[in-house]
Amino acid sequence: MKHIKKIISAAVGIASVAAFLHWQNTGLVVSRYDIVNNKLPEKYNGMKIVHISDLQDAEIGKNNSRLISKIEEQKPDMIVISGDIVDGHRTDFDNSADFAESAAKIAPVYYVSGNHEGYTGKYDILKEMLELSGVNVLDDEAMYFNENIRIIGAMDPYFNDKQYTADFIAKSVADDKESFNIVLCHRPEMFEKYVEADSDLTFCGHAHGGQIRLPFVGGLFAPHQGILPKYTSGVFTKGGKSMVVSRGIGNSTFPFRIFNRPEVVVVTLKNK
Repeated sequence: MKHIKKIISAAVGIASVAAFLHWQNTGLVVSRYDIVNNKLPEKYNGMKIVHISDLQDAEIGKNNSRLISKIEEQKPDMIVISGDIVDGHRTDFDNSADFAESAAKIAPVYYVSGNHEGYTGKYDILKEMLELSGVNVLDDEAMYFNENIRIIGAMDPYFNDKQYTADFIAKSVADDKESFNIVLCHRPEMFEKYVEADSDLTFCGHAHGGQIRLPFVGGLFAPHQGILPKYTSGVFTKGGKSMVVSRGIGNSTFPFRIFNRPEVVVVTLKNK
């Protein structure tokens, strides 16, 4: 009888841990931030942007139905995707392209590459699929969302290097400093470069929230930042310039998110 009780206790324990890990990996949360910048034209006051990053080929609900539904609930004016929509270890892009197509039916979607797009070795195929899905792919390009709102997409430094990326952003912002410039770039560790370039608002991912998050500590590890990284989640501001870092949706090498549930980020722009 004691052996049976031990087996039952062990089974319950394993099931509880499995359920917890599943919830941590798939239990979507919505994080909301207000970005105040008096450079924003009055007519865009209250504009809402949904930020998605690091999907990593994850599926939240069948065909990402729960993720799409959560995005739709926010009623965004714009959706930005800051890289790693795929996982570099898998090259079946259908799931990511289907997600992008569904998102593009909600609001205009602007996308920039991450390092995992480079890892696939087939980014040209993915890029074509995303464009056919109605996504604006900004590979070192700038595009006007509307009058006085400009989106600049800087390819991940995997394709070039960080200095090239920083120089491209600085030049692109300098081309039209009168507009409100929004930069999409995968890497949050380049925050100082975004500030130097005069980007009004930058959206990044890459850090996966530090993968495991602890109270009063934050994320434990992030690529290209190492142990106890500085930029893993939320809003960072310096000199009137802001960077929003998404904790992302999916995983890659490390399969679990712990105290770090996947998030849909909602940014509301305000001019005062």
